[in-house]
Amino acid sequence: MSLFSLLGALEIGLIFSLVALGVFISFRLLRFPDLTVDGSFPLGGAVCAVMIASGYNPFLSTIAAAAAGAIAGTITGLLNVRLKIMDLLASILMMIALYSINLRIMGGPNIPLINDATIFTILQPANMPDYWARPMILIVIVVIAKIVMDWFFSTERGLAIRATGSNARMARAQGINTGGMVLLGMAISNALVAVAGALFAQTQGGSDISMGIGTIVIGLAAVIVGESILPSRKLIYATLAVIIGAIVYRFFIALALNSDFIGLKAQDLNLVTAVLVTIALVIPQLKRKLARRSA
Repeated sequence: MSLFSLLGALEIGLIFSLVALGVFISFRLLRFPDLTVDGSFPLGGAVCAVMIASGYNPFLSTIAAAAAGAIAGTITGLLNVRLKIMDLLASILMMIALYSINLRIMGGPNIPLINDATIFTILQPANMPDYWARPMILIVIVVIAKIVMDWFFSTERGLAIRATGSNARMARAQGINTGGMVLLGMAISNALVAVAGALFAQTQGGSDISMGIGTIVIGLAAVIVGESILPSRKLIYATLAVIIGAIVYRFFIALALNSDFIGLKAQDLNLVTAVLVTIALVIPQLKRKLARRSA
């Protein structure tokens, strides 16, 4: 596999590590099976692309994308908390609604960003090629996101969100507003996913309505692969594992699709994903079986 392919895999892996962090918040910390991410990822791309194409600053556009994702996550939480709709069904309803909303925002199936300024063109050093600059910029963004996330979930509000996901009944007994914590957690989760969508649109030269298909699968794959590589109960290591998982996942995908002797093509992406996730799920079980036999 060429250096260009490796850097491309690293770039996409870093973007989807933000998705994985968002999925980690909903699935692991809140225990909320959230499929909204399949809609909030293209939502972030749509909002960002429309604003950039309209002449707005790319940084402001990315912040607006995060706000849109937070609103989408909050609505999913409201459907569950206020209207008492089952969590999985609430997220499916929001995901379906976002498909039409994204088409409305873009005014069509896609918006190109060919000659428009993006975060990456603004921050790219003069003497550095873009295929080197984009991963470097994304590393800084992901590190900042991880540090802020680790800090927030060690605060009183963050611990309340974690307590809500661990045992909602006990959290309510301690005076925690569990409904409010679900809304806040879902807002943060989908804001991260929307930022990833905005960055993805800027690296790929535009936003497309179909770019969110399978996002939840990729996010879950990254979480599962990361937890298999670096199992830990400490949040600081758990978030690191999620980021590593997203990058490793994209490297495996790139390796599989660029290995001529295997014969895989781009349309085999979902098959490769299913195989990788299956392996990641089976490995911990095999480890436990081997540990019991050797004991």
